[in-house]
Amino acid sequence: MLNNSKSLVRHLALAGLLTSSFGAAATPAAVVPTLRYTLAMPAPQTHYFEVKMDFGGFPAEYTDVKIPVWAPGSYLVREYAKNVEGFQARTTGGQALAVEKLNKNTWRVRHPKQTNFQVSYKVYAYELSVRTSFIDADHGYLNGTSVFMYPAENKSLGSTVVVEPAAGWTQVSTALKPSPGKFTYKAASYDELADSPIEIGTHKVLEFTANGTPHQVAMYGTYTVDEPKLMADLKKVCEEAHRVVGQNPLDRYLFIVHHLERGGGGLEHLNSTTLEVGRTTYSTEAGYKSFLDLAAHEYFHLWNVKRIRPVALGPFNYDQENYTNMLWVSEGMTSYYARMINLRAGILSQEEFLGKLGNTITQVENTPGNRVQSAAASSFDAWIRAYRPNENTSNTEISYYSKGDLIGTVLDLSIAEATKGQKHLDDVFRLLYDTYYKKANRGFTDKEFQDAVATVAGRRYDDFFQNSVYGTKTLDYATVLGYAGLALNVAPLNPNGTLGASFANRGGRFFVTNVERDLAAWNGGLNVNDEVLLINGSAPTEESAKQLLGSPVGTELKLQVRRDGLTRDLTLKATADPDRKYTVQPVASPTAAQQKVLAKWLGTNK
Repeated sequence: MLNNSKSLVRHLALAGLLTSSFGAAATPAAVVPTLRYTLAMPAPQTHYFEVKMDFGGFPAEYTDVKIPVWAPGSYLVREYAKNVEGFQARTTGGQALAVEKLNKNTWRVRHPKQTNFQVSYKVYAYELSVRTSFIDADHGYLNGTSVFMYPAENKSLGSTVVVEPAAGWTQVSTALKPSPGKFTYKAASYDELADSPIEIGTHKVLEFTANGTPHQVAMYGTYTVDEPKLMADLKKVCEEAHRVVGQNPLDRYLFIVHHLERGGGGLEHLNSTTLEVGRTTYSTEAGYKSFLDLAAHEYFHLWNVKRIRPVALGPFNYDQENYTNMLWVSEGMTSYYARMINLRAGILSQEEFLGKLGNTITQVENTPGNRVQSAAASSFDAWIRAYRPNENTSNTEISYYSKGDLIGTVLDLSIAEATKGQKHLDDVFRLLYDTYYKKANRGFTDKEFQDAVATVAGRRYDDFFQNSVYGTKTLDYATVLGYAGLALNVAPLNPNGTLGASFANRGGRFFVTNVERDLAAWNGGLNVNDEVLLINGSAPTEESAKQLLGSPVGTELKLQVRRDGLTRDLTLKATADPDRKYTVQPVASPTAAQQKVLAKWLGTNK
């Protein structure tokens, strides 16, 4: 029995093995598509990146390949396809494949099913900004959406990226995770690749650790700064930004900093940012602190917009505008928190913090467009207005940055007062992070943001949102500042009269650069681009132009201007200047309740 049993077991095992083998042969394993990018720059002085995309195992008879038309975080259709040249496709054996351009940013490559093939193209890159790409003999900077294409039907496909630096270049800095091989990286999806800029050259790399996470700072260009102090202050900024939400989404972070003759601005990314500053930025205390404010703004985007986001801002449609009413939250409140983070980090004093708040109120309330456009409308229309200002912009628009900053102030103080100093706006962001980023894995709607504020505050602010966010009702600064024992002081910005116009001296010729709605110049017919030939019969000078701007109320002024090659005479009468200067100062004897709200608001009561 024992021997026969062994024989039976061997027989059954053999039968099972044969069945398994025949089954495998009858059902071939599915081929998993692969994608590999090679980024080369053999002649950087010509301003071209050269890209190869190696496709493996794509199942259809053709593959549509796209390049985005915009960059997340910069809400303007920039038409990156305009810089693409020499698009072609071949099999790995070198056989040319048919290519058809379907529309402005899509190429169709026809290929046999499951055949490996390669797409190659060049990208002209000679616009150095945080939202575009650039390469010259000194360095290369790449913004993913403006250089890397993607398979239209497989945007979620992971990829390998190999960077081949120009001769003599030794550094590649990117937040992409390294992969085996020199200057080789991996991206989990196109979204990650597109959101991971790359700096290539001989730049200096500084390092620090914040919240247990390694941070690198790629410093391109000429600059002078106390590097240990800068790293120590950046570390403070990053740690205070982390404390707002209290959860760390990172395992690495990269700052790319471009030091240029003229620089200013930043763009957030999933695990990195690019900052542009002037070469002398660090030479003054004000410049140094402005850099830390910019760094705090872009770093806080790690939470607010990259993870805590309106539903429209991800997953992205790279082919067209992605509309939202909520940029006043994503950008405006990020500006608000940048100032708050620098206060909590000890970079700003409380006096400096309140001074900047007063300046922001002054800026917003003296912009005529603040009475025309709401914060929500400013957000929605960013695609057609924010990056395309004209001579009438200040009369018709308000920035969702500065207005959102002030809405953040009002909501923060309102929540602190409603909860008797127990909660504030930080708690709203923590709730949004947990509810929508971590649990629902999506963005929030307009209503869900309002609901989150109500949940934290224990009361609803529907009228406030309707009137002052989706409408243009003036924010009640005095009341909310009073919750924290602060007084809002208002004084005339200019005690004299005004024409409501600005002038520029261009080589001794004076031109009108701005005309403010409903003031003397506006009503009297003075136009932007008019050249002022005479002021009360005399040729204009710097001094007479300055006096013109501050003429006493009721002063009658006769101007002769040239417009479209013709002269004309205008008579204007100076009116009272409606602009006001706003300052915020502590009251002499705040109550205990006010002190508690102030401490919670400023983060000293955590």
